[in-house]
Amino acid sequence: MIKISFPQLGDYEVPISYILSKCINGEIIRPLPITKRTIELGSKYAPDSVCIPFKYNLGNFIESLNNGCNYIIQAGGGCRYGYYGEVQEQILKDLGYEFKFINISKNNKITPSSLYRNLKELNHKLNFLKFTYHGLLTLLMIEYMDNIDNYIRLNVGFEKEKNSFYELKKEMLDDFFNNKGFISLTKSFMRYKKRFKKLEIDVPNDCLKIGIIGELYTSMEEYSNYFIEKELAKMNVRVKRFTNASYLLYKKKLHFKKMLRRSKKYVKYNLGADGLDNVYRTIKLIDEKYDGIIHIKPFGCTPEISAIPIIQKVCRDNNFPIMFLSFDYQTSEEGIKTRLEAFYEMVKEKRNNT
Repeated sequence: MIKISFPQLGDYEVPISYILSKCINGEIIRPLPITKRTIELGSKYAPDSVCIPFKYNLGNFIESLNNGCNYIIQAGGGCRYGYYGEVQEQILKDLGYEFKFINISKNNKITPSSLYRNLKELNHKLNFLKFTYHGLLTLLMIEYMDNIDNYIRLNVGFEKEKNSFYELKKEMLDDFFNNKGFISLTKSFMRYKKRFKKLEIDVPNDCLKIGIIGELYTSMEEYSNYFIEKELAKMNVRVKRFTNASYLLYKKKLHFKKMLRRSKKYVKYNLGADGLDNVYRTIKLIDEKYDGIIHIKPFGCTPEISAIPIIQKVCRDNNFPIMFLSFDYQTSEEGIKTRLEAFYEMVKEKRNNT
């Protein structure tokens, strides 16, 4: 019997589990919530020089294999992460695990036809029409999730009832997973959108606004950045984050020419991965009168390292506050919190003096 698992990436385990449950005949073993043990396992068996997403994913795989899974799905691309699948597979087999490894992003990209071929290997009866239907439904689910997340990010720091946003979000995700089709999912989204807007908030007119930019994994997996967004919410900050699954899956390509055109003073060509995106986002956040930017990345992330001097110049030219944070297994959570608090105070002081 097929028992399949995949890497953890924020709340996107919900749509991933959904499409797998509809397209294969087997048991979906959702990855365990990421803990300190996850990164300890990944770091123990991963090469020292690889980035933190590799280590988290490897830890996810080991935990899922220990939990009984015999198929693993991996997806990665845009940078050297596109070559990690084969390395992870070999490490796990050297550890004695028996499983089938499915890399759905061979040649560094994922297409509907390649995804269909991979899923059909797991379910020979899967027809393209059924795959297309549930694939589009999954994309719509992701779009709705990201839409709600954007609203939460801006307002969760001002909720009157503690945890009201995240409790309602958990209920929403369960409802999304159990949808009965496009109409059911859309009605559910509209209903929860209204419920979120009914949650009581108290937003002051002069609240600080901070944008988060950087590498995709450390942006979207909250454990890997030590819950930066929640820490900022505790400081009553409105947060804007650009990177999400809907952006990566189909919006990024639509924005490429616009980003290059808007950033032409500083960038003449694509920097790889999200490098160009983050230069553009820096310019956009300055134009939108945000108070500061936090750039996050895994230690040693080459595309982001290439973008950092350009982002620094943009911020110097505009006298704009920015803080750079790198994450690895050795990164101190308390150290990150201390730097966040110091950056908050600095941004607040700058606001008060202008």
